[in-house]
Amino acid sequence: MSQLPLDLLMFAALCLAVLSGAPIAFVLAGTAAFFAVIGWWAGVLNFNLIGALPTRVFSTMNSETLVAIPLFVFMGMILERAKIAEDLLRTMGALFGGLRGGLGVSVTIVGALLAASTGIVGATTVTMGLMALPVMLRYGYGPAYSSGIICSAGTLGQIIPPSTVLIIMGEVLSSAYQQAQHSQGNFAAKTISVGELFAGSLLPGVMLVGIYILYQLITAYLRPDLAPALPPEASAAGEDGATELQAWDVIKVLFPPLALIVAVLGSILGGVATATEAAAVGAVGATLLAGMRSGRHVWAIWLTVVGLAILMVMAANFDLRLGRPEAPGSDRIILALAGIVAALALVGLFVIWRDLVKGRVLAPAMNATARTTSMIFTIVIGALLFSLVFRGLGGDVRIKELLESAPGGAHGAMLAVLVMMFFLGMFLDYVEITIIAIPVVGPPILASGIDPVWFGVLIALVLQTSFLTPPVGYTLAYLRSVAPASVTTQAIWLGALPFIGLQLLAVLIIYFMPSIATWLPAQLF
Repeated sequence: MSQLPLDLLMFAALCLAVLSGAPIAFVLAGTAAFFAVIGWWAGVLNFNLIGALPTRVFSTMNSETLVAIPLFVFMGMILERAKIAEDLLRTMGALFGGLRGGLGVSVTIVGALLAASTGIVGATTVTMGLMALPVMLRYGYGPAYSSGIICSAGTLGQIIPPSTVLIIMGEVLSSAYQQAQHSQGNFAAKTISVGELFAGSLLPGVMLVGIYILYQLITAYLRPDLAPALPPEASAAGEDGATELQAWDVIKVLFPPLALIVAVLGSILGGVATATEAAAVGAVGATLLAGMRSGRHVWAIWLTVVGLAILMVMAANFDLRLGRPEAPGSDRIILALAGIVAALALVGLFVIWRDLVKGRVLAPAMNATARTTSMIFTIVIGALLFSLVFRGLGGDVRIKELLESAPGGAHGAMLAVLVMMFFLGMFLDYVEITIIAIPVVGPPILASGIDPVWFGVLIALVLQTSFLTPPVGYTLAYLRSVAPASVTTQAIWLGALPFIGLQLLAVLIIYFMPSIATWLPAQLF
């Protein structure tokens, strides 16, 4: 028994258990516990190693970076429940619908805006599938082509910040980078932040959106029957009426979500706030946007916005720390004024929350946030146990030896890891892959001199590609769950194939031109 490669058997058992359809968190923990007992019985695993699990779980759950996940999820759920995407799609469709392929372009643009606002692939894909797919079919778009556009737009949440993939990856990749430096004798190790990963993925994400749009315009030019222009009386939401938009109509719809994106990403990339602080800004901003759309109690919205603006100005110019025993009298006056302003802003926010409760927006969004966050962190705990047992069985040593013996040196090893990530992404969720695979393969790859931001962006792009790949691509399953019966599963798979090719093209571009991913972080950080 001691001669069996238990680490490899453990990984094979995980793959088989995932295919059974059981909840992934319990699959991870159950597989790990089963092989931990076998390893202990065979004498190849020190069972005391499992005692490190509570410490690792406590340390992970205490991570300030991961606090951003529920806040960003809440932001996305509020925007989804408030039907911000519906307004965006209607406006973009009316703006571009007169062009050949314009409706598809509008879907991609709205998908990019939602990705930059929510960072949640499933929510974006389902929302776009419910709203855009019936309209595209009604106006002559092919079922496969429509499905491919919607699925590709939905996966943009993987690479465009604030992506939950990048948040988890930033935490794990930073630890792997420090381990790589420690293994080389550098104990004054550098680290990378989620903000650097956000900056590194921004230009590749924008580039990918451009590739999608260019492909759609070329396709519409060569195959006008596949992506016709909309008739003048049609709108993106499928309602009959005038589609001539005034500039103010476009600004009124686009400015609020763009302002939210700039506030969240701008504060991170500008070094003004951490990812967690920016996530809090995004959660409050999404609440304000939902309140604006409801159209009730406008005074409360302005009271909150002005109050928060005043607090930001005061925080930039005065020391607002509480609990200072010897604060000067002038500072105490400023603190008192800040408290009054904060109380007024809180009153306005409370009124908005009450309206959102009555409009059945806030409670469903909070329930969905709680479920999603619980699922993510339960998977994280299961993945931590799996990673611990896998290391105890010598899996990390085996993988390190395999990577070091890979042909092509560091780049050959990295390509092997990316291929492995691609196939794992077809069966496992990004949380499991990030928590399990990166701690194992990351240190030897990064120790060979690979840039961590470049490596992280490539992993995100590869995982995004696997999400589109049949037969198990998660995005395809999301769309299948809301697509009409007239759109077959085969059509969804066929529609995804050209966009898989475009994704692989983007991976190749970033691989051969790493500066696209590394230039902006170098400038900002």
